[in-house]
Amino acid sequence: MYLTRHDTSGGPRWAADGRYLPEAVTLGLLLAMSTDAMGKVIAALPRGEAADAPLASPVEDRQEVWAAGVTYRRSREAREAESTVKDVYSRVYDAPRPELFFKCVGWRVQGHGAAIRVRGDSRWNVPEPELTVVANAAGEIVGYTVGNDVSSRDIEGDNPLYLPQAKVYDGSCAVGPGIVLAGAGAMRDLAISVRITRGQATAFEGSIQTSAIKRPLEELVGYLHREMRFPHGVFLMTGTGIVPADDAFSLTPGDVVAITVGEITLENRVAVNDGAR
Repeated sequence: MYLTRHDTSGGPRWAADGRYLPEAVTLGLLLAMSTDAMGKVIAALPRGEAADAPLASPVEDRQEVWAAGVTYRRSREAREAESTVKDVYSRVYDAPRPELFFKCVGWRVQGHGAAIRVRGDSRWNVPEPELTVVANAAGEIVGYTVGNDVSSRDIEGDNPLYLPQAKVYDGSCAVGPGIVLAGAGAMRDLAISVRITRGQATAFEGSIQTSAIKRPLEELVGYLHREMRFPHGVFLMTGTGIVPADDAFSLTPGDVVAITVGEITLENRVAVNDGAR
């Protein structure tokens, strides 16, 4: 089953497999349930007319987006190369405890077709294409979507303590277009690809399989739920294994970033920095 959220004239509204669900349905309500209960409730809900309003981000205001780092060997290599403290990342890759960090509150998330941004005080900015899992309040994985963890590599490379500034700013997080309801087993070997178009040309493209993630998805979600409650559910970006090999590559305004995970694609254009921030 595929859930999408739409910007209707009456406000955001959820749909299942292309048809609207009742207006009272929210993702927060569904993610407060167990996986089994959620599936039964969605199956029993009446379907309305075809969902034809523009897509909205599938992340509601009450959910948070978190991210895991250094979960692929390629990510470790790239972060070692950019950093002045290289052993930090090799230690994280091999450590029992994963790197987890806060990425975005729900209302800041950009959806499919919305604009992402690069920082005006950074010279080296990249998209990070990521399988993004959706977990319920009990920490059960109920589905996945596509995430773009836009990052400023020069800021993080200068000092690991600058991670929040490299990762968290207006337009740095895109998630969508919808949520594929599935368990973790269905996510173990999905294809992830990215294509960046600049003008009429392809500026960068790459691909990887989720089977290259070092840590089980259940482990990442389990660590996230240690000592923290997510009563309305949570989105977890699971790290990237696609990093441009050319250190001179950086996103520029006007670029279009298309990321595909499995059968769904998230597309965003890089906005012009208006200098207002």
